Amino acid sequence: MSQDHSQKKYVTSGNNCVNETVLLALGANLPSSFGPPDVTICLAAQEFADAGLSDITMSRLFRTPAFPPGSGPDYVNAAVCGKTCLTPARLLVSLQALENRFGRERGHRWGARTLDIDILAIGERVLPDLDTFRHWLNLPGSDQMQVVPDDLILPHPRLQSRGFVLVPLADVAPDWHHPVLGQSVTEMLAGLPEADRADIKPLANP
Repeated sequence: MSQDHSQKKYVTSGNNCVNETVLLALGANLPSSFGPPDVTICLAAQEFADAGLSDITMSRLFRTPAFPPGSGPDYVNAAVCGKTCLTPARLLVSLQALENRFGRERGHRWGARTLDIDILAIGERVLPDLDTFRHWLNLPGSDQMQVVPDDLILPHPRLQSRGFVLVPLADVAPDWHHPVLGQSVTEMLAGLPEADRADIKPLANP
């Protein structure tokens, strides 16, 4: 592996559509047919242009303990900032197809996986509406592993409380402001307990 920890930039040709900023979280803790988790994530990022994204910047790779604790091997996590003209629904379908190509099996919620791509935010959209977003934002922790929303919830209702999301996201979008909470990524990360960040370590890129 190279010791280069720099962000990776994938630039694709533009078009005449109205682009919106997209923030993604990537994670993997099982090997895929393409290689170990770090290799899988980097290869998947190279296919984002075909999935409908442009002007893509990927964070460094980070190793983080599995969440929830004891649920499997350590994860490799990253974040991506890009642009898209796709509707949220079309982007979700496109990214799920990409997960499937890298061997994603959908079973136990928060279980081990070869590739997980979460849409964190699209522009300043709050989807499907503010009341529904607030419901998922305030969902008790005991319900979060059992209940799955029927719709895409944006921004991701847990992003502000997860170090394994915010640490990579600070590499590529530190100044992005949460449209409901009003805080930047930098501010949300600073508000996390130190214990939530202590075990998140940068990796050498493959």
